[in-house]
Amino acid sequence: MLYFLKDLIPNKSVITEWAEEDRPREKLLLKGKAALSNAELIAILIGSGNRNETAVDLSKRILSEIEDNLHNLARLSLSDLQKFKGIGEAKAISIHAALELGARKRTAEAEKRKKITASSDVNELFQEELSALQYEEFHVLLLNQANKILKKQLISKGGISSSIADPKLIFEAALNAKASALILVHNHPSGNLKPSKQDIAITAKLKSAGQVLDLPILDHIIIAETGYYSFADEGIL
Repeated sequence: MLYFLKDLIPNKSVITEWAEEDRPREKLLLKGKAALSNAELIAILIGSGNRNETAVDLSKRILSEIEDNLHNLARLSLSDLQKFKGIGEAKAISIHAALELGARKRTAEAEKRKKITASSDVNELFQEELSALQYEEFHVLLLNQANKILKKQLISKGGISSSIADPKLIFEAALNAKASALILVHNHPSGNLKPSKQDIAITAKLKSAGQVLDLPILDHIIIAETGYYSFADEGIL
């Protein structure tokens, strides 16, 4: 009897051939979502692996390449994900969509509190959204007299090392929202939390303009993967 080489290699990509206790979907049903590892949750998203790897094995390999860090996973582009054998465009999009839903859930939870009482509240509101970006974004948080959030507004998207904080756009947004105070927020993709000379200069410029318009700048928060920096906390605002 003749056998082709492919017939001698077991195909491990079909989850339904595993023992029931090893299948991620069944494990979730039996034990709950908290019982699943990161790799098993990703395996549910992608559904199948490749000829030589199960979906879980493929997920473990992806995680091993990024130090088992989900934050690093969020930083991978669609093309980065598709470099892994077994991850096509549809699977890459599924991973991106799931991570975005998680980020939006955490942002929504922070927004429920509404009132800003400390720099940590602002960090909680923006950390998930901004820390994984590969480019700078500049946002403004608009508050009423009770420091409750009226609106979050994106002002600009920039390059790797800078973004444009146009005073006209910032104060136009504040006036349109009838805000009583503002908090400036931008990210540093480099991970360096120290404000640049440009950051310090634009903060001083906006603070002066805000005083003229009776729209005080309460803080300027720099977000990075390693944490955040508050101008107000550091006493330089």
